[in-house]
Amino acid sequence: MQASIYDISAPKKPTNVSINRDLLQQAKEHHINLSQALETRLAELLREQKQQQWLQENREAVESYNRRIAANGPFSDGLRRF
Repeated sequence: MQASIYDISAPKKPTNVSINRDLLQQAKEHHINLSQALETRLAELLREQKQQQWLQENREAVESYNRRIAANGPFSDGLRRF
């Protein structure tokens, strides 16, 4: 299970959004909970953004590690029996 990227126990806050009329109508016809759908998608977008930020911030370390493994192999190469 993945840790939440936001406080899921925080209270809800009413807000206004503008949505394409046809899209809204179809969502209502399919009984889609707009608040839940928006919350879910926002969490996905935030998770993606935070992953990209982490990769950017740690790019140098990841590249250094990959170079070391390519040159020397993994630490356990001499210890494995399979």
